[in-house]
Amino acid sequence: MSEINRMDNPICPASLDEARLADPEVLECPFPTYELLLNEAPVWKDPLTGMYIISKYDDLRRVLLDTETFSNWRPGNDPDHMTDKQKIAHKLFLEKGWFPAASLAGRDDPEHKQMRAIFDKAFRASRIRELDGDVEALAYSLLEKFIDDGKCEFIQQFAVPLPLIIICRQMGAPDEDIWQIKEWTDAWIKGGGFGLTDEEVIWATEKEIEAQHYFQKVFEKLRKEPNDTLLSDLVNTVIPEWGRPLNDNELHAEMMQDTFVGGSETTTNAIGAGMMLLCRNPNVWDQLKSDPEKYLPTFCEEVVRLEGPVQGLTRFVTQDTEVSGVKLPKGSMVCVRFGAANRDPEQFADPHTIDLERKKAGSHLGFSSGTHHCLGAPLARRELYWAFKAITDRIDEVWLLEGKNNLRHLPNYMLRIMKELHIGFSPKS
Repeated sequence: MSEINRMDNPICPASLDEARLADPEVLECPFPTYELLLNEAPVWKDPLTGMYIISKYDDLRRVLLDTETFSNWRPGNDPDHMTDKQKIAHKLFLEKGWFPAASLAGRDDPEHKQMRAIFDKAFRASRIRELDGDVEALAYSLLEKFIDDGKCEFIQQFAVPLPLIIICRQMGAPDEDIWQIKEWTDAWIKGGGFGLTDEEVIWATEKEIEAQHYFQKVFEKLRKEPNDTLLSDLVNTVIPEWGRPLNDNELHAEMMQDTFVGGSETTTNAIGAGMMLLCRNPNVWDQLKSDPEKYLPTFCEEVVRLEGPVQGLTRFVTQDTEVSGVKLPKGSMVCVRFGAANRDPEQFADPHTIDLERKKAGSHLGFSSGTHHCLGAPLARRELYWAFKAITDRIDEVWLLEGKNNLRHLPNYMLRIMKELHIGFSPKS
C-alpha cells in the first residue's frame, strides 16, 4: 500500500467556510476538501455553483438508484432553462449544425431504458470479447513505437491513442483521424467548463459543429451501407417504442457526449493516472510486475477509484426530499461526487492508499451505479488491463523525467484530466 496524494502543498480548508471546490487550485487536488465534506457536511451546498454536493458512498448509492427523485434532466438540453452562454451555443447549432438532443446519459426512464437497449446490444459481452484481441494488439504496437527510446510523453504517445483508436474503429473513423477527433473532444470538454467568455463558447461550439459535419457524412453512408460497427447499430436500429431509429440530433449528441468523451477520454485519463501512480509509487510497481496476472485486475480498479476520471455528475431533484438530514428542495441540482465517495473511510479501509490486495476492489462508484451504470465499463476495463499488461511485459523500471513534469490537471469541475506525463523507463531485455 502507498499514499497517493501528490501535491506537496494541497489546499486544505480548515472549515466549511473555507471550502471552495470550484477553485481550480482545489480541483487540482480535491481530496483534502473531500475529506472535510465527508467528515462535516456529506451534503454541502457549493456557494459558487449552487449545487448540493453529495459525498458519502451510501448517499451516492441512494441517489443513483432513486431515479424518480433524482432525475438526469439537464438544463442545457432545454431552451427554456438555458443560461445566456448556452443560448449562444444553441443559436449557433441551429444556424450551422444540429442542436444535440438529450444524450443517453441525460435521459430518464422509460426513454433511457428504450434507448439504452441499442447500446446494450452494441456493448454485449460477445462484442467486447471480439474486440479484446484488437485492444491487446494495439497496446503492444503503440508501446513498440517508442520502447527503444527509453522515454516518452505517455499521454500523447500511449494513453490517448489506445482507447481513441478503438472507439474510432467502432465509429467508422480511420485511425489517422484520431488527432482531429481529439481536438474536437478537447473543445467539447472546455466548452462545458465554468467562466467561459462568449468568444470561448463560440469557439467550442464551432468545433463541435465541425465534428457534426464530419460524422453526418458517416451517418448517411451507413444508412445506405450498414456494416458491423457500433455506429452502424446506432444509426440503423429501430427503437420499437419509438417506431424509428435515432435521428441526426440524437446521433450527434451520442457521438460527442457518450461515445468519444465517455468512451475514450475517460479511459485515456485513467491510463495516464495509472502510470502516474506507478511512477510515484515504486513499491506498487514492483508488486504489480511481480505477478501481473494476480494484481492487474485490482490495480485497474484502484486507479479508477483513486483518480476517478469522472469526479462528479449532476442530478435534478424532482420533489422535496432529504439526504443525510439535509433538505433538498424540488428544482435544486445535486452533484454526486464519485471522487469523494470512492475515498469514504466507512466503505474503504485506508481510502487514500493504493492496495493491490484490496478485497472487493470493484465496489467503487467510478463507473456510477444503477440504471445509469457506465455501459462502456467492460471495454474500459479491458483497455486498462491490456495497457498495463503490455507495460509490465515490456518495461523493467519506470520513473518520472526530472524537470519535465508538473503533474497538473485541466481545471474541470466534473472530469479529472492530466495534461501531460513525461516518463523514462528501461525496457526489458
